Amino acid sequence: MSAGSAAQAPKRLTCPQLRAMKGATKIVAITAYDAVSGKLVDSIADLVLVGDSLGPNVLGYDSTIPVTLDEMIAAGRAVSRGSQRALLVGDLPFGTYQASPEDAVRSSARFIKEAGMQAVKLEGGAERAGAIAAVVDAGIPVVAHIGLLPQSVHAMGGYRVQGKTEQGARDLLDDAKAVASAGAFALVLEGIPDSVAAAITSAVDIPTIGIGAGAACDGQILVFTDVMGLNFGHLPKFVRPYANLREVAAEGLAKYRDDVRSGGFPGSAESYGG
Repeated sequence: MSAGSAAQAPKRLTCPQLRAMKGATKIVAITAYDAVSGKLVDSIADLVLVGDSLGPNVLGYDSTIPVTLDEMIAAGRAVSRGSQRALLVGDLPFGTYQASPEDAVRSSARFIKEAGMQAVKLEGGAERAGAIAAVVDAGIPVVAHIGLLPQSVHAMGGYRVQGKTEQGARDLLDDAKAVASAGAFALVLEGIPDSVAAAITSAVDIPTIGIGAGAACDGQILVFTDVMGLNFGHLPKFVRPYANLREVAAEGLAKYRDDVRSGGFPGSAESYGG
């Protein structure tokens, strides 16, 4: 096949390119869980996170905690098959990196080798600096995540905004500096006051990506099902739905049911003659 006989696939955004967007261009990030959502978000997103929010939003779990690495890798494979352009990041699920830096490296390597990810994300601040450094030393880029940590929901006593006290804000700033020093190339800030997020964004030389952390971050991330109006539960304060696919889907399904029961489907257009 000649070089001009087929359209050339777009070049995928790299980790250094995303890091260089700090202070220059706001980073657009969103989650995806399968080939369809991966394909839909690929043209608009700089970073696509195969998030462990897969658990409550797709698999029916009541939190992210039950999600397994095998489930995440299967989702990552599907997203990577639907995506060509965006930087793909795999979310390390609970229990796959906390025990030791060696566990973190093994889990991360599986994401890269088996799911086609370019980087991984893990939750935690200074206490995860050793794991981040080990994964980076293994040649795997890392996105850090501080603030509200969904995998630590039991320890935090629920999904609560973090860094509201002076000491809490200082701790978050120390966490941000620790994960940046450990080698993370980007940092998710979740559920923290706007002013604290702004201070962190100014204090570190890696891009911050906010979710419930205000407009001063270098970028924003939301969950695909929340953005598309496919959420069946409570919407957090920081979510802005941009579509109502749940309502559209319900209307379409009701029309299908009515046509089947009335005999209106299939018609001649959907039938084979002969």
